[in-house]
Amino acid sequence: MAAVDVQQQNGARVGSPDVAVEAREITRHYGEGETTVHALRGVDLEVRAEQLTAVMGPSGSGKSTLMHILAGLDYPDGGQVWIGDTEVTGLDDAGLTALRRDHIGFIFQFFNLLPMLTAEENILLPLEIAGGKPEAGWYAELIAKVGLEERRTHRPSELSGGQQQRVAVARALASRPTVMFADEPTGNLDSTTSSEILELMRGLVDSFGQTTVMVTHDPHAAAIADRVLFLADGLIVRDLESCDAHDVITTMEELRAA
Repeated sequence: MAAVDVQQQNGARVGSPDVAVEAREITRHYGEGETTVHALRGVDLEVRAEQLTAVMGPSGSGKSTLMHILAGLDYPDGGQVWIGDTEVTGLDDAGLTALRRDHIGFIFQFFNLLPMLTAEENILLPLEIAGGKPEAGWYAELIAKVGLEERRTHRPSELSGGQQQRVAVARALASRPTVMFADEPTGNLDSTTSSEILELMRGLVDSFGQTTVMVTHDPHAAAIADRVLFLADGLIVRDLESCDAHDVITTMEELRAA
């Protein structure tokens, strides 16, 4: 991993513009005494801007905990996280709310759409709650890119699983976030639909330069990434670039055997 020249000024990060998300010495544990589980044991990472970074690891390796901390959805016990020049770990509740509203998009495995709203209403709801509106040109381009031009007035019950996930992707991107986090985005989809969503996510990075961090257990999903980080026992233990599904599977087997 390339070194980054980082300075701190009043809690702000001033470093390489090629790094969208940075974490230093992140620790997180659950429980006390003999039952303590150390989910993260001092994780350092840099997420490069305009790339898709996948995070993999055996069950219990800490990958979901890491994502939630990077996205400001959970607090670490120690360490620091920056998104752009903002130190996430230095924000109060109001600051975290503003950060998530303006700089973070999040895609969930189970879509999390409101059933009484149309696709378009679901997409725009976070912006409306924040008192904003999408840029007209950007919104039209986004809807076209995710393939929802003919589905904007449909409710979730009238959409396939893949279409619902496309709505969730559009919702995450409507505010043009600095970084989009995706937590098992294809985990609730069949293989054909999964391939379509992965192709869409890869296209969003290539077409829009959308920095994306994706947690996945699927080697074929990880293989679309520019870079794959592997966690084991709360630490990043491998960092692969431009790898295929076979490389991912082999690495996972080595980690399980270690």
